[in-house]
Amino acid sequence: MNSDEFKKMVLPHGKKLFHFALLLLKDEYSAQDAVQEVYIKLWNMRKELVKINNIEAFAIKITRNWCLDRIKLKKPVFIEDYSAGFDQQKDVHEPDKMLERDEKIRNLYSILEILPEQQRILIKLRDIDGYEFDEIAEITDLNEVTIRVNLSRARKKIREELTKIDSYGIKKSRSIN
Repeated sequence: MNSDEFKKMVLPHGKKLFHFALLLLKDEYSAQDAVQEVYIKLWNMRKELVKINNIEAFAIKITRNWCLDRIKLKKPVFIEDYSAGFDQQKDVHEPDKMLERDEKIRNLYSILEILPEQQRILIKLRDIDGYEFDEIAEITDLNEVTIRVNLSRARKKIREELTKIDSYGIKKSRSIN
């Protein structure tokens, strides 16, 4: 199978694969990653794809397996100074704590969106996905010093923005009293 055949037979299933991955992973970024990983896997086995009757079903099966493997691995989230103090078992019985946690997570993701692309990618790879520096260097073709500098800048920006959000809430509530 050449690249044109691959584009015609596999790529059109991307939306379905994404929605299926999103259903399992419950996160858009992870679902996008899943689809990319599935595309890579399918591309690497493109010679065998001609023997498969239903490529869509096969792709969904690979997506399912990849997502389930990801869920099983469930690497911890290492977002510095942010998730500290969250006891998720305790929060289950305290709706106000759950709402507060969800709001903080939404704030974090909106802050991530304003970071430069390289910093956003590095934060995702290191602090969210838990990759080691040598793995990130291999993935991004950056040296470890550059990675550490960009991570430091990104974390500083995140802290500043979260502090602004928290300070705004405090100032606002003080002014009401």
